[in-house]
Amino acid sequence: MDTSEIFKSRISVREYSDKPVEKEKLEKMVDAGHLAPTARGEQPWEFVIVTNKAKVAELAEITDHGKFMAGAAASIVVFCMDTKYYLEDGCAATENILLAAAAQGVASCWIAGDKKEYGVRIAKALGVPETYKLISIISLGYPKAKPEPHLKRHLKEVIHWEKF
Repeated sequence: MDTSEIFKSRISVREYSDKPVEKEKLEKMVDAGHLAPTARGEQPWEFVIVTNKAKVAELAEITDHGKFMAGAAASIVVFCMDTKYYLEDGCAATENILLAAAAQGVASCWIAGDKKEYGVRIAKALGVPETYKLISIISLGYPKAKPEPHLKRHLKEVIHWEKF
């Protein structure tokens, strides 16, 4: 699948089949994440891959809007050291992971992390040092049903030349 097709077809999926996500695919996703652009070359990120169904369900229960993650086959949790641009760097890594998942036929959903009250609890559940900030939790799995792409605004509606 070429990149344009990945951009057009990737959507958030919240219902997953029971099929596990292959270790090799999860590693490719994290590889894409760690290759993201980073301010000042800091690379402040760390990635926790969770495939244990009980642990995935535990993390889902801690979140406020991620309860659906309990049905996911895996999750990748993105943390960053508290640097000046930790959020930008972590979000770039998260987006790369989402696109890498889509390229491999794996469905995903970005669950917010930064500045969420549950961030400390997620970190504690995963043994992450207090010096790291939760950026995102990405639920992963094979979709239960074929997802339909969302309609996007046409490019002509959002592009502006020289001024707004």
